[in-house]
Amino acid sequence: MARMMNMNMNMNMNMGTTFSSSSSMFIINKPTTISSKQLSFLIKTHPTFILSSSSSRNNNSETECPVPLEQQPVKEYESLSTSFPFSLACADAVEYSSRLAATGASFALFIGLPVACFGGGGAAAATPLKCGIGAVSSGLFVVTLAVLHMYLGWSYVGNRLLSATVEYEETGWYDGQLRVKTAEVLARDRLLGSFSVKPVLNRLKYTLVAMGASLFICILLLINIETTQNDSYIPSEEAGGRAVPGVYNDDSARSFEPDAFCGELGVI
Repeated sequence: MARMMNMNMNMNMNMGTTFSSSSSMFIINKPTTISSKQLSFLIKTHPTFILSSSSSRNNNSETECPVPLEQQPVKEYESLSTSFPFSLACADAVEYSSRLAATGASFALFIGLPVACFGGGGAAAATPLKCGIGAVSSGLFVVTLAVLHMYLGWSYVGNRLLSATVEYEETGWYDGQLRVKTAEVLARDRLLGSFSVKPVLNRLKYTLVAMGASLFICILLLINIETTQNDSYIPSEEAGGRAVPGVYNDDSARSFEPDAFCGELGVI
């Protein structure tokens, strides 16, 4: 009987399967050994699983950590995921797409369109297609800059989570230090980086590719329209080869001021 009791105690100590769960949090009360598949499932279903479990077990180690609290990768991840506009990148697909579209449309309508129509001295107002493409291009450009800004922020935090070391500053830029993460902290950070940051980075990459392709198409259309307009203003050889589009033409000048061309042939 005593041997059976010892075996049961050893199994409980090795497995450590005492969990306490709630609707939004999963806390491990004792050290436990679980597989990577189980950890992946817990991270997807309970986003605060890793953070809460590590905080309940590593209070002493965190207080002894020399890295300032605001420079720890986990704290940087928490701050980034709740700040604007970086929190937009981890929102659902509908909210993410609608906010980007609203940002681009607002900039194109209120800033891009007036600049495209009246920025060239009123010449673009005569070509509505060129004016519209210019406004759309400005909206796409602003959205591209916003997405690039979000990508750089998430990429920085993701690299710090996946790295085995942490670079930090104690008091200023001149006293940079380097600390090696413990095995448990490294496992926690890499799980967060793999299952929380990498999907956000992939979404931002696809968005940047789409924005870049759209901008390239708009630039090609603007070049094509500009070339077509320039070709339409090429003067004929009979007109003497002198013409300023929309301002001056030799034929019109001969009809209104024949005295100015009295020295040329064909003018009486």
